Amino acid sequence: MPTPAATTGRHLRIGPLELDVPVVLAPMAGITNTAFRRLCREQGAGLYVSEMITSRALVERTPESLRLITHHETETPRSIQLYGVDPKTVAEAVRFLVDEDRADHIDLNFGCPVPKVTRKGGGSALPWKLDLFRAIVEQAVKAAGNLPLTVKMRKGIDPEHLTYLEAARAAEGAGVAAIALHGRTASEFYSGQADWAAIATLKETITSVPILGNGDIWSAGDAIRMVRETGCDGVVVGRGCLGRPWLFGDLAAAFRAEAGEMTAEEAERLTARPPLGTVMSAMRRHTELLVDFFDDEDRACRDIRKHVAWYFKGYGVGGDTRRSLSMVESLAQMDEIFGTMDAQLPYPGEGAEGPRGRAGSPKRPVLPHGWLESRSSDHIDFGELAEAERDDSGG
Repeated sequence: MPTPAATTGRHLRIGPLELDVPVVLAPMAGITNTAFRRLCREQGAGLYVSEMITSRALVERTPESLRLITHHETETPRSIQLYGVDPKTVAEAVRFLVDEDRADHIDLNFGCPVPKVTRKGGGSALPWKLDLFRAIVEQAVKAAGNLPLTVKMRKGIDPEHLTYLEAARAAEGAGVAAIALHGRTASEFYSGQADWAAIATLKETITSVPILGNGDIWSAGDAIRMVRETGCDGVVVGRGCLGRPWLFGDLAAAFRAEAGEMTAEEAERLTARPPLGTVMSAMRRHTELLVDFFDDEDRACRDIRKHVAWYFKGYGVGGDTRRSLSMVESLAQMDEIFGTMDAQLPYPGEGAEGPRGRAGSPKRPVLPHGWLESRSSDHIDFGELAEAERDDSGG
């Protein structure tokens, strides 16, 4: 049986930070920018993490990396996720964030399965080199000082190369403030079903810091069930909130009910079942926030296009309307299209729920040559690996 969660109610402490509800927005490249974080924050409570930012780009002060770490004045606490493959570079990036007062929480990504990251030894490939993983985390924790630093990881590279327990022990020893586990390997990408049993195993193994569970949280009910089944101290929500920022309101109500602050019936009544008009309003608000973020209406409209299918999943919106929205060029044009839609169309129920976002299919991870031959980083060519840190955003 899993150890009882430290957060059976609604509060979660990560170092000096105390969250009203034990919910974290997962970093998603091209998604969790300031605009989306603000939209989700307006709906609920928790910790809202930035897109994954490469440490070298930050150290080199590239304009895009500096833009990505900029938070709106309403965002507090400010949370930034970094990834990198070189301990010195990661530590320098962390030190920059601390010295320039750019964050209240820093997370290190060791879970990204994207080939352009893993082929250079980054993301979910890196914990296989346990000595390198330990060095990165230790130096990052030292550079963070009093700022809470956490890590997010996957189970491992594939079923034959699991890393999460050893990596978690190393992270715990390094002094991290929390550990998040996505219950899949890199080879699974987002396919199949997340292994919540691994989250329970991690919770039983690591007892000194909070354990956060990630994977297949599509509803508030899923989050409560994960906490009950695994004993984890909080949940990390990724694809489940795409096109559904109100999920964070559902989560807040569910955890408050779990804490006895309201009845289950009251939480159920607060569960969002938005008619089409509410969805349109959310998409427009999202676009307005993107305009503010990019300071460019055209770029904001191009960015919102990828969200159209998520927002209208399950709703009886015709193909022509969806295509028009997926090519929208201005807020005025968006308003014109919305004017042709039935705002009173009711919530479609099951059709709007469940998995969203591309799951992909299991695939052999792309790794540096000879990566699996040894757990040691002694023979790593860091000049080659450093190329993993050249992009501004790594997801």
